[in-house]
Amino acid sequence: MFVEIVFVGLPIDRDEVGEALEAAFELDGEVTGGGSGMGRCHLDLEIAEDSDPAAALDRLRSVLSELRVSECATLNVSE
Repeated sequence: MFVEIVFVGLPIDRDEVGEALEAAFELDGEVTGGGSGMGRCHLDLEIAEDSDPAAALDRLRSVLSELRVSECATLNVSE
């Protein structure tokens, strides 16, 4: 599963979010890219195929909530 996380008005450094995601997903996923421009930034998260999609999205939302950035994030999910 691939998740593009788009942030508008991110109050912390994008790299801080990426590091938190890497730590939370360890062997189950990997931040594969990111970018910024036009007042937005994004991170690309590739989640292992054998992972439970619902559990992975719950984990992702939990990380964003802990960092207090969930309100400025939109998740674009692809299989």
